[in-house]
Amino acid sequence: MRDGYIARWKGAEYDSSPDGVHVRLYSPTGGDGFVQVAEGRYRRGVPVSELEDFFYVRTVCTWRGEPFIVLGDSGDWLRLEYRGGHSDVARSLGLEPYDTGVYQIWAPSGEVSEISEQYL
Repeated sequence: MRDGYIARWKGAEYDSSPDGVHVRLYSPTGGDGFVQVAEGRYRRGVPVSELEDFFYVRTVCTWRGEPFIVLGDSGDWLRLEYRGGHSDVARSLGLEPYDTGVYQIWAPSGEVSEISEQYL
């Protein structure tokens, strides 16, 4: 499930984060110019001008007829965040308040439908 910035550089896609006129690329395997920053995580900065593409991707879905963002997964469960904007609906679905106006839940993946990526 992807949720974050993606940069395409030299024909490959990387998780990334903007940093002014540079973008930090992240790789699980490293490579030329990448520096290990944690176990299984490598980083390299490149100028924005060298990127082939740069975009934000978010995985969305439907659960019990309502729209959600997929935040993550664990086994057969998905962590979902409600994006419908109606607190009464959120409460009726038994969602957990995460922050003001933000509701989340762990849902069985078999109950989730219409999973797709949105490019923002």
